Amino acid sequence: MQYGICNLSIIPVRIEPNNITEMVSQLLFGEHFKVLESRKNWSKIRIAFDNYEGWIDNKQYEEISEETYKTLNSSAITLAADLIDFATDNNNNFATVCIGSNLPFYNTKNILVNNTKFYYEGAILDAKSPKDSITDIAYKFLNTPYLWGGKTPFGIDSSGFTQMVYKLCGYKLLRDASQQATQGEVLSFIEESEPGDLAFFDDSEGIITHVGIIMKDNYIIHAYGKVRVDMIDHSGIFNLDLQKHTHKLRVIKKII
Repeated sequence: MQYGICNLSIIPVRIEPNNITEMVSQLLFGEHFKVLESRKNWSKIRIAFDNYEGWIDNKQYEEISEETYKTLNSSAITLAADLIDFATDNNNNFATVCIGSNLPFYNTKNILVNNTKFYYEGAILDAKSPKDSITDIAYKFLNTPYLWGGKTPFGIDSSGFTQMVYKLCGYKLLRDASQQATQGEVLSFIEESEPGDLAFFDDSEGIITHVGIIMKDNYIIHAYGKVRVDMIDHSGIFNLDLQKHTHKLRVIKKII
């Protein structure tokens, strides 16, 4: 079995081993994974954080030992807290580091990615935050453009948005909206919800395809065209720009 770590800022995770196929997620700097299948140019991986699977280009990661993989799995996670910053190695090469990126083996502004030591002086998060911090963190992504499979301030999808916000607060969500909907406790009514709870929405076939974070006073923040704030009621999301409902409410879940 092989293992790897992302040593670049953002790399696409694709549904098939081809550059023109759908991007289903992204790997951020410092994220590690297991290699399930290796081909000449592509590897199928399982991301350690959420067990999500997909294909990445073999030129876009570094191999790590099983021991390092297991140590990373068992170690506390330190995350980059600034929207964008840089990590610099001893040769003055740098990597762009987005918010929510992992900072492996962080110790007094030093991090270690495989055998390369980087210096990172940006803000960090290394502990769980209270539930009322979730909406504050969510606002950091406000107006981020929608991008299918995205997880960064340069482009994000609805479940990538909720996953990253919860990750920054110290909690694990699965990757896709339909997967996240299997987590937590079902709430019967919007009135039972609190800021930070998740609302899920389905399509005409009953498949959950969208998720957002409930805020106070019947507002919701979600990724639709961009990360935006709209109203939520028993029917679903009421888009304040379009003045109509755009998403049909399926279920509300309390994760924390």
